[in-house]
Amino acid sequence: MLSISVEDFLFWKQKQLSKGGDKQSFALLLDCMGGVTSDYINLKTINPHGTLHLKKNLEFLESVWDDHLLRSCPIQYLCGKTFWRDLKLKVTNKVLIPRPETELIVDIVFNIFRRKSEKLFFAELGTGSGAISIALALAYPLSKGVATDIDQDALEIATKNYINSSKQSNLKFYCGNWWSPLENFKGKLDLAISNPPYIPKDTYEKLPKEVKNFEPKVALLGGEDGLKHTREIIQKAPIFLKEKGWLILENHFDQGEKVKKLLIKNKFTSIEIVKDLSGIGRFTIGRYK
Repeated sequence: MLSISVEDFLFWKQKQLSKGGDKQSFALLLDCMGGVTSDYINLKTINPHGTLHLKKNLEFLESVWDDHLLRSCPIQYLCGKTFWRDLKLKVTNKVLIPRPETELIVDIVFNIFRRKSEKLFFAELGTGSGAISIALALAYPLSKGVATDIDQDALEIATKNYINSSKQSNLKFYCGNWWSPLENFKGKLDLAISNPPYIPKDTYEKLPKEVKNFEPKVALLGGEDGLKHTREIIQKAPIFLKEKGWLILENHFDQGEKVKKLLIKNKFTSIEIVKDLSGIGRFTIGRYK
């Protein structure tokens, strides 16, 4: 541990933030690499005459911050970690950085299956870092889950995140495209969830460089209209869901009505477009028959 006076640290912190970037990214850097949380810093700020202990020296932390600002590389990739709900997850450029708005998927599940003692059988398609599946496996300890991803590197990260987050064994990972690894589970799922690639081709070309240059294209691009993967997931969902099983999908801000029509076409009922905290129709949910 390296000791530094709180006054010197706060002066240095202000200097770094004056270069650009946002406070949340800087807080993630300090937490993941410096070993100091925002709450800890806030407490020390009240008494700026004491000392503060860091895992890395200021020169190292500054070099990472400068790299982030210079290349627009997401701070999560530089730190190799991100926070999502109450999870601390390993991330690399092999997986999409889980977004705060996606956290609401877990709350949607809580609204449908209110008892944490439920014995659900759920699947997540395209798990990436494993965030959604791990959160559900922890929230419903008597349930069983399966999570798929087309990328073996992503599955290795998801598996590590599950081992680091839980001592349970109620979640298994399978490599393959969408439903293809789940042939043995036809008609058995209470719930299926996916945050598939849904960015239309034209929109993808205009994404900010911190997304387009660093995050995996396969996890973002959803074909010409953004719905290529969503269509496939919805069309095959009835084969794998139980009767009255639920499908929850994240979609682009303007795709809710189109996804709703796809669900109706495939015999889903109780369809609802759920808004995120910004009032955007971010999720579309439906029940099979």
